[in-house]
Amino acid sequence: MPEGLSGQDLCGKNYSGANLTGADLSGANLSDADLSEANLTGADLTGADWYEENLLGATMPDGTIHD
Repeated sequence: MPEGLSGQDLCGKNYSGANLTGADLSGANLSDADLSEANLTGADLTGADWYEENLLGATMPDGTIHD
């Protein structure tokens, strides 16, 4: 499980297809990030900054697939 992502500036980063299961992304800046096809099952997104991110096909923390 990825660690150390809480509060990080991930703006514009490419996490396409990444396994972020259970990752702590709380307070992270995810603006313009590519999270398409990423697995975010169980990830903590509390207070994360979302703006124009790509979540197409991503598995969300609750297990649903984003379309």
